[in-house]
Amino acid sequence: MAGVSHFTLPAPAFDKPVKLLIVVAPYYRDIADHLVAGARAAAASVGAACDLVEVPGALEVPTAIAMAERMANYDGYVALGCVIRGETTHYDTVCNDSSRAITLLGLQGACIGNGILTVENYDQALVRADTAQQNKGGGAAMAALHLIALARRWSGATKGIGFRPAPETDFRA
Repeated sequence: MAGVSHFTLPAPAFDKPVKLLIVVAPYYRDIADHLVAGARAAAASVGAACDLVEVPGALEVPTAIAMAERMANYDGYVALGCVIRGETTHYDTVCNDSSRAITLLGLQGACIGNGILTVENYDQALVRADTAQQNKGGGAAMAALHLIALARRWSGATKGIGFRPAPETDFRA
C-alpha cells in the first residue's frame, strides 16, 4: 500500500556491545549492496558491530545463519537478499522456504531480522532496498536489534521449578 505511513519503534539502546552477522545473497548485486548499506547504517546507529558473509542464494541464507548460531558468537543476524518473480514456480519455492526456515530459526531463539525482498520486478526491489526510500536492509537490522534487546531483557528471568515459596503475609490486624 503505497503512501501509507507505518509506525517504527525507536531504536533500542544497549549497555553491552552487540555483534551482528549480516548474511546476504548477492544474486542482484546492486540491490544487495543497498540492503547491506542500510543494515550497516542501522547497526552503527546503536553502536553495533557487524560482520558480513555472502551466500549463493536466498535458500542458503538460513543455512548460513543456522551454522553461525551453532558455531560462532553473534547476538543476532540480518538476512538479506532479493527474489524477483520469474516465469516458473521456483520463485514461490525460494520465497516460502527461505522465509519458513528463517522463522523456524527465530522460534528456536535466534534473533533474526528478515530482509529478503520478494518482489514482482526489479523496480519494486530497488525502491525497497534503497536507503533513501524504504530501506528494508535497515529495517531488517533494526528488527534483529529489537529482538536482541528483548532477549537480553529476559535472559536473567527464570520461571522457577517446583514449589514457589508462599508470599509473605502480614497477619497483624
